[in-house]
Amino acid sequence: MKARAPIVMLAVLVMAACARDVRTPSPEVDGPPADRLDPSMIEIPQPRPEPPSAYGNHSPYEVFGQTYHVKSTADGYAEQGIASWYGTKFHGRPTSSGEPYDMYRMTAAHRNLPLPTWAEVTRLDTGQTIIVRINDRGPFHSDRIIDLSWAAAAKLDMVNAGTAPVKVRAITFDESPGVTPRPARVPVFVQVGAFSDRERARGLARDLESAGLGPIETEPARTPGGSVWRVRVGPVDQVERARSLIEQVAELGFGPAQYVYP
Repeated sequence: MKARAPIVMLAVLVMAACARDVRTPSPEVDGPPADRLDPSMIEIPQPRPEPPSAYGNHSPYEVFGQTYHVKSTADGYAEQGIASWYGTKFHGRPTSSGEPYDMYRMTAAHRNLPLPTWAEVTRLDTGQTIIVRINDRGPFHSDRIIDLSWAAAAKLDMVNAGTAPVKVRAITFDESPGVTPRPARVPVFVQVGAFSDRERARGLARDLESAGLGPIETEPARTPGGSVWRVRVGPVDQVERARSLIEQVAELGFGPAQYVYP
């Protein structure tokens, strides 16, 4: 793998609403996963409307002395520039939205777009196009416009190069022709954890029920890393209820939760 400049991915501080939504990274070395999953096996996401993240949309915020402003909407966003990627250094750590970073999923970091935002990323020198879900803040290099997950970088065949010229276009859900309209209600689950040990998953489910949250669902799922048991609250079909659940989970000390779909 060719040498490249360090890639920065900053995660949310799940504190008060006025707290900064990012933190500085540790000096660990970043890189691709040891197993080097075949890119053809990477799950392709389907864009869908989502409620705004409960975290990561605080504006303005400051990183390395530079102030950034989060856009109120992704409508009409399109930009050309350089993409970079991040991998093992941040795998499993909280993103700015509070969701754990999964380098095997098609996600990305952006400095200014609302979290989450779905986007089309086209590599300009090859014409390859992918869809990513932006759920993190970064990259904080002035010469880059987006930081891709390892999976997204692998799909664009840019892992070895480290960077590539791209066009990023936000996908929005309005009433325009050919685009799925945004529904008034979006059924979602709030996922609190995923465990390889079924008993740990059941223990968390009992704790959530004791805290008055519910209904609780515990179900098996397959991931690139193996089988897990997911613990989810819901489903709920109201944006404010989903936001409230995310906040309750954090306040009760169960860690950052995330929105997931049936």
